[in-house]
Amino acid sequence: MSKIRVSHILVPKYSQAEVLLNQLKSINPKQLPTVFKKLASENSTCPSKKRGGDLGFFGRGQMVKEFEKAAFALQAGDLSGIVKTKFGYHIILRTG
Repeated sequence: MSKIRVSHILVPKYSQAEVLLNQLKSINPKQLPTVFKKLASENSTCPSKKRGGDLGFFGRGQMVKEFEKAAFALQAGDLSGIVKTKFGYHIILRTG
């Protein structure tokens, strides 16, 4: 697989990411994409928040190492744990 599609929520503090991740884990999996988009729009510090956190399709070598490793380890529909990068703390949802 050369490209994947993910959405993410980026926050500056681990504690913020922890609260968001717990919210996401507590919902019905069928509602995950909708709720994730809403939480990304309301909480993320990344400009992608305007698109509900959607980063579109990307291949290997296009994202920072920690983010890429976590994103490519997910299956479509899977939610990551908290991923720390130099930008802050991410929660990743693989969408395609």
